[in-house]
Amino acid sequence: MQINNDLNRPVIVHAARLDWVPSPAAGVERKMLYREGAEVARASSVVRYAPGSAFPGHVHHGGEEILVLEGTFQDEHGDYPAGSYFRNPPGSAHEPAAKEGCTIFVRLWQYRQGDEAQIVRQPGEGEAAPLRSGASAARLLFDDGAERVSLEEWQPEARVTVENQRGLEFLVLSGGLRVDGDALGAQSWGRLPAGQALCASVGSETVRIWLKEAPLQHPQRVLMPE
Repeated sequence: MQINNDLNRPVIVHAARLDWVPSPAAGVERKMLYREGAEVARASSVVRYAPGSAFPGHVHHGGEEILVLEGTFQDEHGDYPAGSYFRNPPGSAHEPAAKEGCTIFVRLWQYRQGDEAQIVRQPGEGEAAPLRSGASAARLLFDDGAERVSLEEWQPEARVTVENQRGLEFLVLSGGLRVDGDALGAQSWGRLPAGQALCASVGSETVRIWLKEAPLQHPQRVLMPE
């Protein structure tokens, strides 16, 4: 399966408008934003767990990166309420579930070789980051020199530019903005090749946005099985 797999072209997906697609686990559905592969795939998705649903225990051979959007995501290591961010590196394992249901943003098989950092950020954790013009808050979730992940709040009616030297991926969490005349709301996801800045006009409400500044595909990426 190939979905938005041309990394040389900018793409915006309004995930809130997509239909939910069942996963192999009962009660777990997803909206596919980017995908290369079948059930084992290099992918970015929005995933919804119905109350009481769970996914069988498994190893993340290609690594997993998660941002909790709604509800509380759980595994045997703890609870992760909305706003939590974590990175499970290649070789890590868990048994995900959601007693009361949740929605998450998840990236699979997009790690680079040698990235073994296990990172958990509960809501509000992470050091303060410098504010770009138009931002009212910024928090750094992860930065190892090869990629930088942050959460930002942009002021109402502001015009915001995010320069893009390496590649840029973003997810609107709340509020609304316009990019090249396109209206983006919550769960709008975008990806821009290196050299194409994100230029946004914020609407009448504060925008909360997740940003990843990194190569869209690491040269030394973890290889998927044949």
